[in-house]
Amino acid sequence: MSSQLETFYYDNKIVRNFAYATIAWSLITFLIVILAALELVWPWFNLGLKYTIFGRMRPLHINAVVFAFVGNGIFIGIYYALQRLLKTRMYSDLLSKIHFWGWQLIIVFAVLSSPLDFTLGKEYAILEWPIDAAIAAVWIVFGINMFMTILKRREPYLHVAIWFYIATWVIVTVLYVGTYIEVSADLMKPYPVFAGIQAALVQWWYGPNAIVFFLTTPYLGLIYYFLPKMVNQPVYSYQMSIIHFWALILIYIWAVPHYLLCTALPDWAQTLGIVFSVILIVPFWSGMLNGLLTLRESWRKASGDPILKFIVVAVIAYGMVIFESPMISTKAVNMINPYTDWTDWMITHIHTGTLGWNGFLIFGILYWLLPRIFKTKLYAVKLANQHFWIGTLGILCYAVSPYWADFIQSFIWKEFIPEGIMVHGNFLATVTQTLPTYALRTFGSILYIIGALMMIYNLIKTVRRGELEANEVAQAPAIIQHVTDEYGYIWAEARPTQILVGSLIVILISSLVKIVPTLLVSSSVPQISAVTLYTPLELQGQDIYIKEGCYSCHFQTIRPFRLEAKIYGKYSKAKGFIYDRSFEWESKHTGPNLYHIGGKYPNDWHYNHMIDPISTSMGSTMPSYVRLAQKDIDQSSTPAKIRGLQMLNVPYPDGYDKVANEDLMIQAEKIAAELKGQGIKIEPQKELIALIAYLQRLGTDIEKVSVAEKK
Repeated sequence: MSSQLETFYYDNKIVRNFAYATIAWSLITFLIVILAALELVWPWFNLGLKYTIFGRMRPLHINAVVFAFVGNGIFIGIYYALQRLLKTRMYSDLLSKIHFWGWQLIIVFAVLSSPLDFTLGKEYAILEWPIDAAIAAVWIVFGINMFMTILKRREPYLHVAIWFYIATWVIVTVLYVGTYIEVSADLMKPYPVFAGIQAALVQWWYGPNAIVFFLTTPYLGLIYYFLPKMVNQPVYSYQMSIIHFWALILIYIWAVPHYLLCTALPDWAQTLGIVFSVILIVPFWSGMLNGLLTLRESWRKASGDPILKFIVVAVIAYGMVIFESPMISTKAVNMINPYTDWTDWMITHIHTGTLGWNGFLIFGILYWLLPRIFKTKLYAVKLANQHFWIGTLGILCYAVSPYWADFIQSFIWKEFIPEGIMVHGNFLATVTQTLPTYALRTFGSILYIIGALMMIYNLIKTVRRGELEANEVAQAPAIIQHVTDEYGYIWAEARPTQILVGSLIVILISSLVKIVPTLLVSSSVPQISAVTLYTPLELQGQDIYIKEGCYSCHFQTIRPFRLEAKIYGKYSKAKGFIYDRSFEWESKHTGPNLYHIGGKYPNDWHYNHMIDPISTSMGSTMPSYVRLAQKDIDQSSTPAKIRGLQMLNVPYPDGYDKVANEDLMIQAEKIAAELKGQGIKIEPQKELIALIAYLQRLGTDIEKVSVAEKK
């Protein structure tokens, strides 16, 4: 081992850039969150604009949180920690700059895409392919820069934090590629290869894993580096951190089917998800305890140090989130509160993780890191303490409200009279009763952003007092050529390739075991001839439904529970979804289930409901969609939609794309004529006609009806 010291420089400019981006985007992100929260209670906050309705704000806030706030927060920590753990500058300053500016440009397009109608409508997979391709390119640039930096390191062993960074990169890459396997006959209208229950399984293979391996795994790497640095003592158990890493990588991928309990997903897949979800509590809590025990000699210090308080609450929030996941994965718990606000994409679960785990960890790192790279002290420790308490109160308000709503919704849905009739048969009874909980959630969001504004002011004053040390000088021994296997795990600790390949193999095995059987077993999906094809008009209506974000409040699967069957009708079966290539099993239940909405109401009811929701549903918080009665259907896209689906073996007749618009207008004119007979004048080519056609089709797709019969 060489003892000669080499002088080099850490790149603090890239760290500063990502820190500034995180701060700036956090303000925009939190404003979007508050607007979405306000619209749940008072829909008029959308100001009558199509760009700001809740159906567009919800996917927009997901993009902003994931890519802008959490994403930039990841890169702050990785660029700072990686250089110091490897004792080298990043491999390429140019690649660092491309990564930074490319990521910010992606965020701009991602934020604009949903309000401007470019969306796939899938949870955490909302973006259209041009933005997806840009994300992939920038992610590869980041990966090259990271791995080349690892290869030129001066440190023989790889700290466990780097293990988490490597796993994040390779697993997110696989997830992203897997969920965006698409076929397209038109550049702007791709269709997913998977449909029906396969689409559901792939979506919930991607969605929860995207959360864990983008919103959790890299932040575990950050906590394993920054927490020991902040308290100036080693992590409590390095061996426990290694076990934590491999247990997370090995087990979590198997657990994701628990998000689809009691649905049309095969029972074996649901059982697999339950078993591995329950097992997860052990490695997850070992990681949380490892973090808390690292603070064992610093608890007294934490009481007066706002930075440590942020980190402590972040670790506790992580513990609460990972406790909830195994708990709600059991059928006993899941059947108590199906699709309530607690389990609606687990609002408490996800937001406790985002606000508490991700948010507070980012805040703590910013407070600790910026004064160091600017060679100064934090401007106001007292202000940071106030931020902590206000932010914590905001998280508590946000977290408590869904539990409150859960009890309200669960009691209302399960209240039957002795004759078996529901006391509250109308979904609006749930909406009106839970509005106070939505108001509390909004109040919590406001508190959280007030705290963030205090932080922004504090950090601006801090950096103005100092001067950035853009190139921080450092010294370390020259590059080590040979490393002895002193501790017995050199096979991984000194060789990043093993970690990358190991992580890749683990995720591929578990993914294929879950997904392949549903593709190969013919009995899992009935014959295609038993299900109705979408007409061209219905295809256009489905796309309108997606771009308007209707799936954000309504979902289209009914579980075999008495309460759901009484409200919505017969439970869903796998064959009812074989032509659905837009995943709409969402667990969001702000509005009623639409699986059997077709034929339930006449066309004029749907028209009036979309124009003025309160006229048909007193107490509704749905916004008006009057603009759909004014905008024409984009018929130029119809042929490409048909050709794209034909490429996926949907049995439209050969050459049907050439006459599809003729059939579209025949069906549209029929609906318009019916509305005219009911006193409503609307031209047949309007988007609202297509949306009505789509809604009237839902729940009728098990019948054997040809396209011609539906004209």
